[in-house]
Amino acid sequence: MLNELKNEWKETLESLLKKVLNTEDISPLTMTEPPKSELGDVAFPLFQYSRLAHKAPQAIAEELKAEVEKSAHPDGEVIIAGGYFNVKLSVQDMFSSLYEKVIGEGSSYGMNDSLKGKKIMLEFSCPNTNKPLHLGHMRNDSIGESIANILKANGAEVMKVNLINNRGVHICKSMLAYREFGSGETPESTGEKGDHFVGRYYVRFATWEKEWNEKIESARRAGDDELVKSLEESHPDKKAQAMLKDWEDGKEDVIELWNLMNKWTLDGLFESYRNMGISFDRFYYESETYKYGKSEVLKGLEQGVFYRESDGSVQIDLSPIGLDKKVLLRKDGTTIYITQDIGTAIRRHDDYPFDSLIYVVGSEQAYHFKVLFYILKQLGYSWADELYHLSYGMVNLPEGKMKSREGTVVDADDLLFELESLAKDEIVAKGREALVEDVEKTAHSIALAALNYYLLEVTPSKDMIFDPKKSISFNGDTGPYLEYMGARISSILRKAEEEGIAIDKVDGSLMKEEDELALIKLISTFPESVRKASDDYDPSVIASYLYSLAKTFSHYYHDNQIIKAETEDLRKTRLALAKMVLITLKNGFSLIGIPFLKSM
Repeated sequence: MLNELKNEWKETLESLLKKVLNTEDISPLTMTEPPKSELGDVAFPLFQYSRLAHKAPQAIAEELKAEVEKSAHPDGEVIIAGGYFNVKLSVQDMFSSLYEKVIGEGSSYGMNDSLKGKKIMLEFSCPNTNKPLHLGHMRNDSIGESIANILKANGAEVMKVNLINNRGVHICKSMLAYREFGSGETPESTGEKGDHFVGRYYVRFATWEKEWNEKIESARRAGDDELVKSLEESHPDKKAQAMLKDWEDGKEDVIELWNLMNKWTLDGLFESYRNMGISFDRFYYESETYKYGKSEVLKGLEQGVFYRESDGSVQIDLSPIGLDKKVLLRKDGTTIYITQDIGTAIRRHDDYPFDSLIYVVGSEQAYHFKVLFYILKQLGYSWADELYHLSYGMVNLPEGKMKSREGTVVDADDLLFELESLAKDEIVAKGREALVEDVEKTAHSIALAALNYYLLEVTPSKDMIFDPKKSISFNGDTGPYLEYMGARISSILRKAEEEGIAIDKVDGSLMKEEDELALIKLISTFPESVRKASDDYDPSVIASYLYSLAKTFSHYYHDNQIIKAETEDLRKTRLALAKMVLITLKNGFSLIGIPFLKSM
């Protein structure tokens, strides 16, 4: 709504500027935000017209002001600041219509149809079935789920997909370690969650491999070349490669073990997704798509898009995009990661003819996607131009980097449990068990708010440090703080209702406090934030907006009475303002995975 007022001023000034400059041919005005609130709400720089008018920008501004004063124009106070034509908008005048809009639209307030008719496929998470989810997956999942919500809020039809990486040499490593050292134990017999159980064997393989390398080095130092050769030929990594070949050839005992361990892992992963509030519309499995990718590569080989190297491998020349070359099929005919991505992308477009496909994957995979998109274009798929890599930076704990092969990753389940425990401690310490009723459920909601907000408040492209203790704080720039403000406003509105105060009329002219005007402006700009978050694929836009809104209301409530305001009209109008803030907060929460709590 504030944006509409700004645009009205822009149109009015452009029309009058033609008169001032005595020409119909002018470049469009640009809009900026003044550096200080006392300089207005919108600024129109006039420097670009100085040469055309042969006048200083300030002189143009003064002439334009004179024209405005004798013409019909939108409400607002004109402020000339050097070469800027600034306007302080009449915020009070828009209060009533803003209130009607927010109340009338309710949970839809802030949403738009800018992407109406667009079919967008969004891939995220994509775990391996040889280990549990870790902190890196959590950032991926939070970004993916949030982007899906934001795109839907802008009118798009979104299909969330998850590619389960359930084949490859890394999967064979955990299988091989289990076959060597498992002794028939199962997740049921050890009491472990299935993904944790399988992940333990992935770490065991790394230990086995390290021990084997030490044996080779010891034999090499002893000069026992025959032993070195024997150990190298039976190296665990070679065994894993051989197992992958057996899997691709359909060897019965390998397939049976693969099915068993995949089920264990997937059962655990799906439980984690449920706990984190993550969902998908469709799952793809690499074990099903890799063959399709292989056939596409062979087809491309026949068409001359790819070539066969002297060692028998199939490759592509990437010199047209400034890169070297890339293997697509190994010399033994086995596929690599990019092969299955080729097949998966093609199958997805067949399944769901998307207008765009967004891959939420770490920034370290930028090369991979540059190559993938190029290959698909070379294969003649026009929709390859609509593929986008939404990259995000690394996430670590204050202690340092995570390494899954060494078993030093931050486990997603453990981290969520830690956050829940910290939340419970906070509830008990403040003596609020009776108020929240279900302590476990509330602690889980607070943990999700802490997790999602902390992961999303940073622009996706940036690396970040996740600090569990800071994330769970009820004060400052955190998810629990936002939840608390939502609960606080809910309490105010409940108390007003209990006292029989009905918001049956509002008077925007009573909104005179600086924080009141700031809140009105913030509420009115929420739709712009939703649009910008979609345009930029950046949930941090929403996170930052929500913190500004909550912090401003907190300051306002600290300094001003609402239910005990001086007059009945002021009381009702301030309650209307609080109600608008609450609706806007709740709508924003839904975009970044913050559960709404009526009481905390």
